Amino acid sequence: MYIYNVTSNVDESIHQQWLTWMKEEHIPEVLATGKFEKAILTRVLIEEEMGGFTYAVHYQTPSRETLEAYYNEDAPRLKTEVLKKFADKVLSFRTELEIVDEYTVTFN
Repeated sequence: MYIYNVTSNVDESIHQQWLTWMKEEHIPEVLATGKFEKAILTRVLIEEEMGGFTYAVHYQTPSRETLEAYYNEDAPRLKTEVLKKFADKVLSFRTELEIVDEYTVTFN
């Protein structure tokens, strides 16, 4: 299992617009590609020197091949949409993670 992680710093001036767009449009559109099983939107709890708000989205996919298919078939179009809509008000970087093992604790 793999996680495609996109971490974005969002300028305060478009923060709420971006967050609404991510929840209602972008994340559902990424999931609609059929390449990911689920997405988790998180807020990074640090103060950035550059200001703004930082979020990370974890998209979970079953294989490296599926992730490569996303890069080749869908990513360019989706990245272009972000740039057209928000230009330099959102700065993002991407990380690939491989899930090595999973542990669960049950609370009584």
